Amino acid sequence: MRTRFQILRSLVAIAIVALVSCAPKNDRALILALLERMGSLVEDKDTSGLLSFLDEDYKDFENRGKKETEAMVREYFREYRGIVLHLLGTRIDEIRAGEASVQTEFVLSSGAAEIFRKLFRAFGDFYRFDLKLRKRGEEWRISYAQWENIGFNELFPESLPLLKKIFPDI
Repeated sequence: MRTRFQILRSLVAIAIVALVSCAPKNDRALILALLERMGSLVEDKDTSGLLSFLDEDYKDFENRGKKETEAMVREYFREYRGIVLHLLGTRIDEIRAGEASVQTEFVLSSGAAEIFRKLFRAFGDFYRFDLKLRKRGEEWRISYAQWENIGFNELFPESLPLLKKIFPDI
């Protein structure tokens, strides 16, 4: 009798684990995964992959649409070799009715700058992006982006521990 109980308990535990692991990710996790994936695409210089995350009616703060953004991204990728991007703090301000407001920071450098980082204690350039996202089906797309180059002292407090993990000698 006890063995049947243990087997039943094990089956219930397995079923619960399976249900939890198969459950769809929540929107916050999907948005963070989107940002991480975009960072990888920047490092890979994958223009098409990067642009696939932009909504059809995407505009940036300088009123560039997808076509103009593609030209800008291609030019940037031609100009810089060995791009390295480290995602730092992300604030998901609001998610409602299939839309989200996100602020995210990252440090961007070229491969050559990454090599000399320890020698000169230079990390690259810090950027903050303000994004508006729209959910299309189960996927989030960027509908608006504004960015600015910021200083070390302007980083979100939550970015500093992440920066310390990436660059332990700061």
